[in-house]
Amino acid sequence: MTTFAEPATVAPSTVDLLTRLRAAVAAHPDRPAVHAADGSLDFAALDRRTAALAAALRAAGVGRGDRVGVHLARTLDLPVALLAVWRAGAAYVPLDPAYPAERIAFMAADAHLAAVVSADPAPPVPAGVAVLRPDAEAPAAPDTVTHPLDPAYVIYTSGSTGRPKGVEVPFGTVARLAANLEAIGAHRSEPAVVAWNASVSFDASVPQWIRICRGDTLVVVDDARRADPARLAELLAEHAVTDLDLTPSHWQLLREPLLDPRNGAGVPRLFMGGEPVPERTWRELADGRVEAFNLYGPTECTVEVIAARITGPGPHLGEPMPGVRVHLLDERLAPVTGPGAVGELYLGGPVLAHGYAGQPGLTAGRFVADPFAQEPGARMYRTGDQARRTAEGLLEYVGRVDRQVKLRGFRVELGEVEHAVAELDGVTAAAVTVHEPAPGDTRLAAYVTGPAADPATLLAALRRTLPAHLVPATVTVLDALPLTPNGKTDHRALPAPAAEPAAEGTGGGVAEQVAEVWRTVLGVPEVLPTDDFLTLGGHSLAALRVVHLLRRKLNVELQLRHLLNAADLAAFTVAVEQAAAAGPATARPALAPRRPAVR
Repeated sequence: MTTFAEPATVAPSTVDLLTRLRAAVAAHPDRPAVHAADGSLDFAALDRRTAALAAALRAAGVGRGDRVGVHLARTLDLPVALLAVWRAGAAYVPLDPAYPAERIAFMAADAHLAAVVSADPAPPVPAGVAVLRPDAEAPAAPDTVTHPLDPAYVIYTSGSTGRPKGVEVPFGTVARLAANLEAIGAHRSEPAVVAWNASVSFDASVPQWIRICRGDTLVVVDDARRADPARLAELLAEHAVTDLDLTPSHWQLLREPLLDPRNGAGVPRLFMGGEPVPERTWRELADGRVEAFNLYGPTECTVEVIAARITGPGPHLGEPMPGVRVHLLDERLAPVTGPGAVGELYLGGPVLAHGYAGQPGLTAGRFVADPFAQEPGARMYRTGDQARRTAEGLLEYVGRVDRQVKLRGFRVELGEVEHAVAELDGVTAAAVTVHEPAPGDTRLAAYVTGPAADPATLLAALRRTLPAHLVPATVTVLDALPLTPNGKTDHRALPAPAAEPAAEGTGGGVAEQVAEVWRTVLGVPEVLPTDDFLTLGGHSLAALRVVHLLRRKLNVELQLRHLLNAADLAAFTVAVEQAAAAGPATARPALAPRRPAVR
């Protein structure tokens, strides 16, 4: 049977997270609460700072149920601001300063912010919205009392209609998330040291940063160290991090420095999510060297609702957490039966978000009545994910029923990117698909028609309006988009982005080999000395491929930081030439054949 009952585990106690934080402050005021690149706070200092900012928010008119934008970099100020918003009774709305100003302005207006916390004196928010610095203070006042149904945060996700949509999640489901992870043994009772690895703009950040409310120490990973596996491994060792959330793609970057025998700190307990765990990665982690969990859940169901320890024969989703109802249904909402039968996953129980802020029609289409629930008025969320049960009873992920994709942990609606491309000057029609130039290196590829369409101009325009993870790596101009017999765009018939011969005069020797590797990895026909790797569509996985290829080609001691710190191709080439002049790479010690399970 493939409609699964609520698990027999007793539902955990969902104590309000601020109540838990106050208990942690009282019990261990001197324990480190936050480490960040700009300093550290113990729990007593965290309590004082969050209380002061919460008072300032209330003085600015923020009250229960309001929404407050948080426009801050990954510093000590970030967790302080999030907790202060909660202590003022409001919901936080992440506004990543790295996003284009136009997108921040849209989210701020759509969320109807009552205030914004920002280190920037003039963030791109609507006129009239109060702007408070993260160190703002006002006379102390008691925390605003909230109800479990009051909104805790609104996180914007990619939208198939071309507009991002804000998912509004209540306090009660966030408290249940923390309690459920404890109930299944993912979060242990003893204090932990937790790396905050995900962007606050994505729901994966929630189970990471709220660990502070249970008395755990939070290590805020800044963007520079997150992008450099060696430096990130050093940070984890420096603070003796015990728990690390990451995507399987990020593990591929981190595995070498973390498994290196010279890394005396060992590997933290891993929590993997955001994308399916490849079979090879599952086998590697299931051998006992590393303790790891596979976590599944959409933003609309408060991040994580199905979990499995990474052990056993192969990748699977696991079983529902306490209180979660999982249904596997066909297009008529009838349960699918039998091993191997594929159905769409529907999720129910007290984990669902309120819906999409300000979009009741869209909410009604995804949050539907749950005919299998005992209580009247119960809802279930249509995930769009397909799954099946194996003959052994394991729940396996199969794919999507729509055009939503996951790229390096980011949720991407291809329709949103297509809409943005089609709106550009000179474009008469547009299509976007996923291209994989090398195994594991997945990226967006855009195709346009239009007699005056210029790929470089179009990409530059997209970078001004879209976050980096939504910008295609390439734009290919076609005479016409391929069509299906019913006249719709045939995405499967789109050609691979063409890799044309490089332009003459790019130089020889090391410089030409570096340029050739960039062209190969990035899938672009030409690179110039002034080109920036990230601007050309590069990302951390692609950067690692560049470094590995050049190590092998030139036998040089090259590090990922040499590429990520370089302003452009010319600067990186200089770094490679200096590495080559320093002599051949030293032999690297082999990975330890086996390590004990850690922490």
